[in-house]
Amino acid sequence: MSSLFKIIPVLAMGLYVASCGDNLSRFVEPQLEATRNQQVDLDRPTACHGRDDTPAVIETVTEQVAVPEERDAEGRVIAAARYQTETRQRIVSDRQEIWFETPCRDEWTPEFIGSVQRALIARGLLQGPPSGEIDTATRAAIRAFQSDLGINSDVLSVAAGKRLGLIVYDRAEALAR
Repeated sequence: MSSLFKIIPVLAMGLYVASCGDNLSRFVEPQLEATRNQQVDLDRPTACHGRDDTPAVIETVTEQVAVPEERDAEGRVIAAARYQTETRQRIVSDRQEIWFETPCRDEWTPEFIGSVQRALIARGLLQGPPSGEIDTATRAAIRAFQSDLGINSDVLSVAAGKRLGLIVYDRAEALAR
C-alpha cells in the first residue's frame, strides 16, 4: 500500500507537466521575417545574424504567334502568313533578404564545429569523421538541413542549431512569447 502512495504523486506530476504542454512548446523557434534591412533586437544587441538572399524567380514564356500575310497596294502577297517565336519574361516572385539569428563567431570552436558535424553525420547529411573545421562538405550539409526551415544558407541558424540539439532552448524566452 505504501508503494501506491509513492506512485500517485509521480502520476499527478506527470499529468500536471502534460497539461502545461498546451501553454509552452518545447521547440519554440525564432521567427524568420523577410526584410529589406537587418532587424536587430534592441533588447539583445550582442545577438549575431546571418542573411539568406533568395533570388527572384523569373518565368520565361516562349510561344508561337501567327503573323498574317502582307499585301502590297495592288493586293499581291508580299510576305506569306507565318508563325513567329516570341519570348518574354516576367517576375513570379521578387528577390528576398531573410535575416536570421546565428551563433556568434566566438562560439564556433573546433569542439562546437565537431558537434555540428556529428549531428549532421547522424542525420545522413555529412560523411564522417568530424574534423572540427568548417569545410565545403560541412557547409553543404548545413544548407541541406536548413532548407526545410526555409533558410537557403550555409551559415548555421540558431533555429537549426536548436533542432540539431546543439543550442539550449531558453525557457524564459519561450515563456515570454
